[in-house]
Amino acid sequence: MNEKDFLRVKKYTEIQGTSGFEHQVRDMFKADLTPLVDEVKQDGLGGVFGIKHAQDINAPKIMFAAHMDEVGFIVTNITPMGLFNVAAVGGWNPYVVSSQRFTLFTRHDSMPVVSSSVSPHLLRGNSGVNGTPKVDDILFDAGFTSAEEAHAFGVRPGDFIVPEVATVMTANKKRVISKAWDNRFGMVTVLDTLDALKDVQTPNTLIMGADVQEEVGLRGAHGAVNMLNPDIFFAIDSSAADDINGKTNHQGHLGEGTLLRVFDPGVVMPLRLKEFVLDIAESNNIPFQYFVSKGGTDASAAQLQAHGVPSVALGVASRYIHTHQTMWSIRDFEAAKELVKQLAVNLDKSAVDTIIGR
Repeated sequence: MNEKDFLRVKKYTEIQGTSGFEHQVRDMFKADLTPLVDEVKQDGLGGVFGIKHAQDINAPKIMFAAHMDEVGFIVTNITPMGLFNVAAVGGWNPYVVSSQRFTLFTRHDSMPVVSSSVSPHLLRGNSGVNGTPKVDDILFDAGFTSAEEAHAFGVRPGDFIVPEVATVMTANKKRVISKAWDNRFGMVTVLDTLDALKDVQTPNTLIMGADVQEEVGLRGAHGAVNMLNPDIFFAIDSSAADDINGKTNHQGHLGEGTLLRVFDPGVVMPLRLKEFVLDIAESNNIPFQYFVSKGGTDASAAQLQAHGVPSVALGVASRYIHTHQTMWSIRDFEAAKELVKQLAVNLDKSAVDTIIGR
């Protein structure tokens, strides 16, 4: 990965924006997207998509969608001691929440905050066990001395709390550690692909961008797909790797290429679409791995819109997603980008008609 590409990754993974609080990410993305496309559209919830128009008005419309949001928390209550009760925004394993740095965003300001934990010293006499934690039991601490002081600094229920962490490359330069690779991976892939296709006329109207609120129920994809009415939809997303204990009965391995998500609880990959993606990957020597997931993506929401849209998720496997520290492979990232690019330049009307069965 060259320095320019890494700086874009760093820029998008370090910026903070949980579900419902995507405006900082959206503003940056919109500014970077606009010079690369013919037109930019924004849906009512805040999803942003760039459009490269085809020369043929009958060309198919191909949509690639990342999502802007990352997981975080929202303040539900301020305690008399000036700490905050929260609700999770997106899925969190409570074991990874404690003693981490976050940023609290109020209406007019932002401030550092840390999640609470119990010192081992306070567990003595309790067999060293504090029970299974719950998110509802974890307090967030900005250093205030009372509820009144927190209130005076502008803190209110409904304020967002977002992970704070720096993005770094591993010593061997093969992997990166960052927050929010789910799904700033998709946003960077969109921008890098449009950079690569800047002077290329695709055989389709190419729609690339990012929707909102995926982490809280795939909400943003509904409006985006109905606004843009694509013929085929690709969610570009990061999935959970399960490879640290070996390969037996586990899927999603770092370094083995982009993911071909053939099945998850919301999407059975359409047969002809699967065949087409496989042909593109194999003919371009793009490393890929099959993936069956227990979680869903925006492809699940997209396929049910309009008259039904053939949809599938493409992406990468990443370790420790939905935490402050995700580990991901540069090789997989490059493979995913190449697959997206090759799909964009090969999905012509004939291919789409075959996929849909017209």
